[in-house]
Amino acid sequence: MSGEDYVYDEATGEWVPADQAGAASAGDQVEVRDSVGNLLADGDSVTLIKDLKVKGANQTLKRGTVIKSIRLTGDDQEIDCRFEGIKGLVLRAEFVKKR
Repeated sequence: MSGEDYVYDEATGEWVPADQAGAASAGDQVEVRDSVGNLLADGDSVTLIKDLKVKGANQTLKRGTVIKSIRLTGDDQEIDCRFEGIKGLVLRAEFVKKR
């Protein structure tokens, strides 16, 4: 036995050494940037820079509206968030600015 720990990588379907698996997963994270280039992270608050019509909710979110506690989706242009009366709201990063 080599004494080395291995981890199963579901993306590739292979067993890789644990030290390599940690490095690979850290590099897979997507950078999400707002309209002015600020890096966004889970839990950040953002402000809308433009009026947005919400499909299916018959509601318009006005410019300057603050959205608290965003979540990153893994897509570099989309953020998941909650707002009063709207379930499953996903916004494009190009329409928000970090507070």
